[in-house]
Amino acid sequence: MSGESTVNGTFLPAVVLITGGAGFIGSNLVRWILRNVSDVIVVNLDLLTYAGNIESLQDVVELHGPEGSGRYFFIRADIRDSEVLARVLGGVAVEQSTGRRIPSIDAVLHLAAESHVDRSILGPAAFISTNVVGTHTLLECVRAELSLRSRPFRFVNVSTDEVYGSLAPEEPAFTEAHPLAPNSPYSASKAGADCLVRAYRETFHLPVITTRCSNNYGPFQFPEKLVPLMITKAMQDEPLPLYGDGLNVRDWLHVEDHVSGIWMTLTRGQEGEVYNLGGDAEITNLELVRMLLDELGRPHSLINFVADRPGHDRRYAMNATKSQVELGWAPRHTLANGLRETTAWYAENRDWWVRVKTKAQHPMEIHRSIA
Repeated sequence: MSGESTVNGTFLPAVVLITGGAGFIGSNLVRWILRNVSDVIVVNLDLLTYAGNIESLQDVVELHGPEGSGRYFFIRADIRDSEVLARVLGGVAVEQSTGRRIPSIDAVLHLAAESHVDRSILGPAAFISTNVVGTHTLLECVRAELSLRSRPFRFVNVSTDEVYGSLAPEEPAFTEAHPLAPNSPYSASKAGADCLVRAYRETFHLPVITTRCSNNYGPFQFPEKLVPLMITKAMQDEPLPLYGDGLNVRDWLHVEDHVSGIWMTLTRGQEGEVYNLGGDAEITNLELVRMLLDELGRPHSLINFVADRPGHDRRYAMNATKSQVELGWAPRHTLANGLRETTAWYAENRDWWVRVKTKAQHPMEIHRSIA
């Protein structure tokens, strides 16, 4: 058995598997854990699809790979590949690039997912396959591993506020008790995954917890998402496409606040529970884009209203009181400061996002916004 333990009600894993750790939130989570939690080993399993970028973790490899602390491993694999998952979970897999043996896992942070709403409208099947079938495969592999080698273990399923559906302007913010009412193929696939996670708790007593976050922003975000899309287009003095009237409301959460909440959920959360992680920063998409333009010193005339997308949820808002009370978590970034930091990061890392956009061209022209 690896060195996991529970001290004063806090779960302390020794080896954490992060699925989708080369994506936007995943790469920030990998970096945050290695920077803030001593001795924990992080295993990153990612297929490196268009939104996964191993370049985002070059500094992590240098500091914590085989030539550094040795606390970081990377496996290129699909979460639908049960054979690979079984080997990784059981501690018999080796890192492909180095041959280092990966120690057995005692916690899973499940972030691997197809996550772009527009892409889900054009091709729902990929979202069902990755988000539903992939989550089912991972749950089955964890169940099999714990049946063979029982040990303290936790599985955190990282989900989204979109599973709750849409709120009217006067409705109170989503709580964890709000019914699931997804409106896009993407959010339906995430709701399906959430229901599977719940079912594996109720039926098989798997030690699972689910988090649901509001819209994330911050460094290393793929440039088809709203904030980096608008920043990068504004920096090139291109029109900024904004759906409908721009008055759709979203709650915004800096990615570093999100990943700290994921870690607190893993270590302090109650098994079987759901925790909302929100930024307490409701704002219309139009107001947000204007803030970005002001930060970049570009004119509001760059905003270009385009035809709305099908099933576009009007408002999301998150009540994170439960996370604040039970986990001791709260966002540290204000929206103004977070956007200032984010625009500065994209200005300083132009080569990164230019390469990412060039590499990841898709049959759908990447010009839509997402929020």
